[in-house]
Formats: sequence, structure tokens, C-alpha cells
Amino acid sequence: MSVAASNRKSEIGNLQPLRRLIVNADDFGLSSSVNAAVLRAHREGILTTASLMVNEPGFAEAVQLAKENPRLGVGLHLTLLMGHATLPPEQIPGLASARGEFSNSPAGAGLKYFFNHRLRAQLRAEIHAQFARFRATGLPLDHVNGHLHLHLHPAIFQILMEDADTLGIRHLRLTRDCFARSRQISSGNWFYKISHAAIFEVLADHAEKVLAAKKIRHAQFTFGLLQDSRVDEEYILKLLPELPAGDSELYLHPSSDKFRHELDALVSPRVRELISGLGIRLIRHQNI
Repeated sequence: MSVAASNRKSEIGNLQPLRRLIVNADDFGLSSSVNAAVLRAHREGILTTASLMVNEPGFAEAVQLAKENPRLGVGLHLTLLMGHATLPPEQIPGLASARGEFSNSPAGAGLKYFFNHRLRAQLRAEIHAQFARFRATGLPLDHVNGHLHLHLHPAIFQILMEDADTLGIRHLRLTRDCFARSRQISSGNWFYKISHAAIFEVLADHAEKVLAAKKIRHAQFTFGLLQDSRVDEEYILKLLPELPAGDSELYLHPSSDKFRHELDALVSPRVRELISGLGIRLIRHQNI
């Protein structure tokens, strides 16, 4: 090959759109099983970040693992549903039971948080308490998101944005999956996919404008929402060639027991080889 031809080939290569991917594990700190999966997926696979639950049984272990693996970007997985509270129940009686547990009903909690304005002060107090517990770990805050994406709930999102500077929010998940791509690369569960794509498109459209005004950064697309904990090797291998230009996030719930298929996908040699072959750059939220 002549020098001129080689230069032309290089120029063509440089014209390829840059594609960067955050690969995130939700529920870090939920259990030892989840923690072990996060650690293996980060060390042996493609996992770049994890979202920490600060009130669950595996919290202390997760913090120690994160400190031993500083290349893992760790964010706060804000939990106001299906989990445990930071504050004592008597301080947030409208949010948590006497055992300090949030509701297990997404629809019920969502409606209550939206319509009962008297709960806003309790929500704000609990949100600040979870951020404070994360700060006490000494870990840099890579990002913020919510358990079951409740961070985009209108009442909760408003609090987060009003207090963003105080809380130190610089990167936040914009939960917006791409239904068109999902339809091409996976099948089944159409009611779930259509309903969740529509709901989060509305929420993300509103949130995106506010985030831009606040200069809070985010990936443009968040893949995994429409798979509902069914992100496996086959799905990722189909997704990667269709990944849009710019910054995207893929989130999973890897564990060594319940969601073993998601762990297997993260450490798959075929997945790693395809990422390398496609020139996709793996990043953390802080790199956006």
C-alpha cells in the first residue's frame, strides 16, 4: 500500500463517529452476591461504573471493594422504594414503615409522592441523608440515579435539581432507552417495552432541558430499561454495532445467583472482542 493510500485510509478511519459507552451495574451494595458480581465484571469484563445503595446489607463490603478498585466509578443509587431508609422511621413516617422500609409498590409510592405535597419535606430530608451517607464513604461521586429510576419522578427530580449544587450532582442518568433499536435487536414483552419507552420519553424530555440549564451531564441513551433485567450476551452483541454516536449507557443488575446471565454477558470474551473491533471506548460518567 502506498503512503498516500495509507493516509487516505487513516483519514477515513478518523471520520468514523466516536462512540463511548458507560457500562453500569445497579444495586451495588444490595448483597454479597451482587458485590462479587460487580467486582468480577469490573476486573475481568467491561463494567466501568456501579451505583451504590447506601442502606442495604452489602453496603460496607461494597465500599471496601470500591476503595480497593479505584478505577470503578461509583455513584449513588438513590433508594426511595423497595429498600431501606437512612433516617429513623419517626422522622419520615410518610415514607417508611416502623421497620424503616419503603413501600414495595412502585405505582402506589409514585402516586403518593406525586399527590401528597406534605411528603416533600420528608423526601428532601431522606434524599439529603442518603447523599450524606455516600459522602461519608470518601468515594468520589461518579453519578446519581435512582432505584427503579425514581430519580426522574417529578417530585423527586424537582428536589434533586433545586439542591443539585448542595448535593454535588454533576452527572445524572437520563433514563431514555431507544424503542426503535430495541425492537430490532430483541423480541417479546411488548406491553412492557412500549409503556416504559413512552413513560420515560416524557420524563426524560422534561429532565433534559433542566439538566442542560444546570450543566449536569448525562449519556444521551440508556440501554437496558426495555430489557427488564434480561440483558444477556446475545442482546449486547446485537446492541454494540447499533450503538449511536456519542455517549451511551448500558445498565445491568449482575449477580452471582439471580441474574447470573447478566454477569456472564459482562465477562464474555465475545463481547470484549466486539467492543475492541468496533472501536467503542469504555468510559465512566465522570468522563462525559
